[in-house]
Amino acid sequence: MAELSHLTHVELDDTGLPAPTADVARERKVALFDLMEENVFGLEPRNGVVPPEGPYQLFLSIKDRRLVFDVKTESGEDATAFHLSVSPLKQVIKDYFQICESYFDAVKKLPPAQIEAIDMGRRGIHTEGSHQLMERLEGKIKTDLATARRLFTLVCVLHMRG
Repeated sequence: MAELSHLTHVELDDTGLPAPTADVARERKVALFDLMEENVFGLEPRNGVVPPEGPYQLFLSIKDRRLVFDVKTESGEDATAFHLSVSPLKQVIKDYFQICESYFDAVKKLPPAQIEAIDMGRRGIHTEGSHQLMERLEGKIKTDLATARRLFTLVCVLHMRG
C-alpha cells in the first residue's frame, strides 16, 4: 500500500472547454476549497518504480476524452502522469447531472421533505461515482472516500457544459 500523503495544490485545465457559468465556477471553487482543506493522497509504486514522497501537486485535465492526472512533487518535479478513460464514469456523471438539475429545480418550488429526498438520491449517486473513481485509480493512487468524493466533483466540473 502506498504511503499516504496529501495534496497541497490542485489545478484544473479547462482549455478547450466552454467558459464556465457562474454556477459551474462556484461548484469548482467549492470543490477545490474542500479538497485543499482536507485530503488523503498517495502514489502507488508502478512497474516496480517507487514514487517520490509527497506532498503532491495535482493537475487535472481532459484530453482526447481521457481524464489526465499529472502529479508533481511539492517542488514541481514530475511524480507520475496517467490517462484514464472517462467512459466507465460517463453514466454516473450523466445521472449525477440529471439529479442535480432536479435538485436545483426542487429547491425553487417543492416542500423541504421532497427536497431532502432528492438530495439523498443526489448524495447517493455522488458516492457511487466516487467509488467508481476510486476503482479506476486503483494501482495508481491511494486515497480515502472523502478525497475521492472531492475528486469526483472536480471530474464532474470538467464535464459541465454550462
